[in-house]
Amino acid sequence: MSSESSPAAALPLAARLRRAHASLAPLVLAPLLLTVISGVSYRLLRDWAGLGRDQAHLLLVLHEGEWLKGWFGPNGETLYVLFNGLGLLWMLASGGAMAWQRLQRQWRGR
Repeated sequence: MSSESSPAAALPLAARLRRAHASLAPLVLAPLLLTVISGVSYRLLRDWAGLGRDQAHLLLVLHEGEWLKGWFGPNGETLYVLFNGLGLLWMLASGGAMAWQRLQRQWRGR
């Protein structure tokens, strides 16, 4: 066995955080956009356009991840919501940490 550490482990924590944030961002973006766009569209079309529940049902199916039941069975919807939430929390936490690090560097530079 080699005692050498991986190149990623040699990076400072801030660089590893940026790399992880950038790597996961594309995976998190599409489901979040789908959830936001379908949720907002559903509410606006129901309230302002006067669509009924049945007319806007497709948007709710997209919003809740119900369409994944065909591929992942009865747990598809639950997994979609879980991973969507975890992805959002990760992006907020890692993005917030990077913003905090940048602010600290700016404050020290004054």
